[in-house]
Amino acid sequence: MLPTQHKTTKVKGQEVFYREAGPGDAPVVLLLHGFPSSSHMFRDLIPALADRYHVIAPDHIGFGYSSMPKTGEFGYTFDNLTEVTAGLLDQLGIKRFSVYVHDYGAPIGWRLALDPSYEVTAIVSQSGNAYMEGFADPFWEPLFAYASAPSPDTEPGARAKFTPETTRWQYENGAVDRSLVSPDAWKHDQALLERPDNEEVQLALFRDYPSNIDGYPQVQEYFRTSQVPLLAVWGEGDEIFAPDGARAFSRDLPDAEVDLLPAGHFALETHLDEITGYMRGFLGRVAA
Repeated sequence: MLPTQHKTTKVKGQEVFYREAGPGDAPVVLLLHGFPSSSHMFRDLIPALADRYHVIAPDHIGFGYSSMPKTGEFGYTFDNLTEVTAGLLDQLGIKRFSVYVHDYGAPIGWRLALDPSYEVTAIVSQSGNAYMEGFADPFWEPLFAYASAPSPDTEPGARAKFTPETTRWQYENGAVDRSLVSPDAWKHDQALLERPDNEEVQLALFRDYPSNIDGYPQVQEYFRTSQVPLLAVWGEGDEIFAPDGARAFSRDLPDAEVDLLPAGHFALETHLDEITGYMRGFLGRVAA
């Protein structure tokens, strides 16, 4: 098993932490994490792919071990998170890659795919949404209420997403065997979520989230015109991004491979081997 390197570089004035493994001349696979996690969620997937691929997994600004400037010092929008990710790719000389998107990683990945500076050879979406069908109402209703009308009345519903109970639930929801979910994962995320000023960072991203939905028509048009190879490997029990979000890709990508697992939102915690197998088979066919 090839070792994973843990690196930090400065991009657009911010420290960006990323994990890297695999041969430098191999096809690149970019792993983009979601909320409230970091590249830590890929700690086991990276070495499982690194014998065949050059794997890069950054922490977004405000997450993991990357910089977390205050909201007055950095504009926490998905456009800006994408700009930093693009800056990292440019530093590393990466223009052509496959991308794995999860949760928040999806809108960042879609923006990169729409950027003519890059060539996305294949997409793996694991609870990475691009259609309205994917939103599970009980989780998203208070967030959309806050994003549409930030106020003292709607803010408590958004702040409820920062509690240890909710973070643990995000990892355990939909998991058939919760004993497979290591508490190290959600406790790691929670410790970083509880850093001073981080709630303001996350609230700013909640407020910007509708910009991702506004971009869905353009993303779907990209799917239709490019017919980019796509694998949706999704937790059937995900109560954040429901499996209808996985099925919806087939509307614009008739050849999309859609595989539902008896898992939840953080399916890598319980179904690493299955996801790795799907990815290696899929990328081996389409991303050479």
